[in-house]
Amino acid sequence: MDIKVFGNDIEKALKSLKRQLQKDGLFREIKQRSFYEKPSEKDKRKRREAQKKRMKALKGRRLNTRTD
Repeated sequence: MDIKVFGNDIEKALKSLKRQLQKDGLFREIKQRSFYEKPSEKDKRKRREAQKKRMKALKGRRLNTRTD
């Protein structure tokens, strides 16, 4: 990942970097790894995230097929 700085505008480059890291999920991963997570809790979290992702995809598919 590389962020380009145009015209010595460091603030804009930092904002762009933070946005990219947020999008990649780095902050969330750091927060999760700051404490030990039991394997059973990890499995539950993974299942919850997968379910959420499936529901979001299904919701998007329903909105696209609806013709009013």
